[in-house]
Amino acid sequence: MSSTPSVTAAVPTASRWQQFYQLTKPRVVQLIVFCAVIGMALAVPGMPSGAQWISIGAATVGIWLVAGAAAAFNCLIEQQIDAKMKRTAWRATAKGQLSRAQTLSFSALLCGIGSAILWVWVNPLTMWLTFATFVGYAVIYTVILKPMTPQNIVIGGASGAMPPVLGWAALRGEVGPEALILCLIIFLWTPPHFWALALYRVEDYRKSGLPMLPVTHGGEYTRLQIFLYTWILLAATLLPFLTGMSGWTYLASALALGLGFCGYAWKLWRGYSDELARATFRFSIWHLSLLFAALLLDHYLLPSGA
Repeated sequence: MSSTPSVTAAVPTASRWQQFYQLTKPRVVQLIVFCAVIGMALAVPGMPSGAQWISIGAATVGIWLVAGAAAAFNCLIEQQIDAKMKRTAWRATAKGQLSRAQTLSFSALLCGIGSAILWVWVNPLTMWLTFATFVGYAVIYTVILKPMTPQNIVIGGASGAMPPVLGWAALRGEVGPEALILCLIIFLWTPPHFWALALYRVEDYRKSGLPMLPVTHGGEYTRLQIFLYTWILLAATLLPFLTGMSGWTYLASALALGLGFCGYAWKLWRGYSDELARATFRFSIWHLSLLFAALLLDHYLLPSGA
C-alpha cells in the first residue's frame, strides 16, 4: 500500500519527459543523424582513428541535440496549425500541455548544449553549419517559407539536406564536393518524399491554411511533380559512382532503389489512392536509408568501395 503513491506520483513526471521527447520528432531526427554519420564515415579513408571516433561521437550527440531543438521550435511556431491537423493534434504543444515558455526554453537548452559540444569537441565550422541549419529549418522554412509558397518544401529542403555536410565537416574541418553531392541527393529526395505525404493529408493541410502543393495546384499536378523529381533524383544518385566516391555495389543499390521509387511514382501518377500515396511515402524513407547504408557498405566492407 505504501508504494502506491510513489508510483502514481512518478507517472506525471515520466509523461512530461515523454512530451518533451516527442517535441524533438525522434523518428525524423534519427534519419537526420544517420545521414550525418554516413557523412562522417565517408570523410575518413578506412576505419577512423581513436581521436576520430571521439569526434564522431561528439558530433553525433551535438547534431542530434541541435536537430531536436529545431524540431521543438517548429512545434512552438506551428502550435495553432498542429492543433488543426489530425497528424499533429496529439503534440503536447498543440494540446496546450506544454506552455510556449517551456517549449522555447527546452529548444534553447538543447541548441545551446549541442552547439557547445560541437564547438569544444568537434570544430567551430561544424557548430556554425549546424546552427545555420537550425535557423534555416526553424526560422526561414517554418516562419517564412512554409506559410507563403507551395515551393516551401523545395526551397526549405536545403536545410534538411545538410546532415552529410555537417558530418563531413566534423571529420575534415571543411566542406568537400563529395559532401555537396550527398547534400544534393537529399535536397532532390525531399520534395517527392514530402509531397507523397501531403497528398493523403491534403485535407489536413487545407484546414491548416498552409499552401502545400496539393492544396494550391491539385493532386494531379503534384503527382506529376513527384514522378519527375524521382527521375531527377535517380540521376543525382549516380553521381557518387560517376565521381569515384563509391563502387559497383553502391551503383547497383542506387539503380534498384531509384527505379523502385520511380515505379511507385509512376503508379501514383497514373492511378491515385491514399493507400498508394502512403506506400510511396514509406518507400521514400527506405529509399534514402538504404541508399546511404549502401554508401557505407561500399566504403568499408567491399573492395569495390572508394
